[in-house]
Amino acid sequence: MTQENNIAAQQKFGEAINTRNFDLFDDVVAPASVDHDPAPGQAPGPQGYKDLFTQMTTAFPDLHIEVERLVANDTDVAIAYTMTGTQRGPFLGNDATGKSVSVRGVQISRFDNGLVVERWGSSDQLGILQQLGLAPTA
Repeated sequence: MTQENNIAAQQKFGEAINTRNFDLFDDVVAPASVDHDPAPGQAPGPQGYKDLFTQMTTAFPDLHIEVERLVANDTDVAIAYTMTGTQRGPFLGNDATGKSVSVRGVQISRFDNGLVVERWGSSDQLGILQQLGLAPTA
């Protein structure tokens, strides 16, 4: 597939999150896709992302991912993003705080035939906990 196809698939991945249309993951994630940095308990493939973002949007109903930078070639797409949201539901065993978070992250996805087959990523998980008052800031 071409660089343009990979970018379109990455954009659809983000659309799935921002519109809460998690069935879109079926269109862009291979069934045996491997996430090298999964959330605790995250299953492989599209279902893993559906479950993860269902949990995240339950905790943060206004969760939004904004891509700040995107670099792509014929096999890979890398993004730097900002994730924002307000905790209005349980998160990691903690009741809603009503506090907002804004953290940065990066993700690299490898594509084959327009589908994510591997993903690597990192986000400021400590920053989320600190902004929610669930971890010390110093």
